[in-house]
Amino acid sequence: MKVTVDEDKCCGAGQCVLLAPEVFDQRDDDGIVVLLDAEPHEPLQAAVREAADVCPAAAIRLSTP
Repeated sequence: MKVTVDEDKCCGAGQCVLLAPEVFDQRDDDGIVVLLDAEPHEPLQAAVREAADVCPAAAIRLSTP
């Protein structure tokens, strides 16, 4: 799995961080998503898929490498 984020779309809701803190973080100044792991291993992939599904701004994209 390959993860990309669109910082311009991100609204800073933080659901991704709550669901997959090993993969996502937020900038302190404005709450915009920070991608920590662009290719998470299998144990994290279900949480990453859920984070992409619930992202209110659709700022998280998933693809296969």
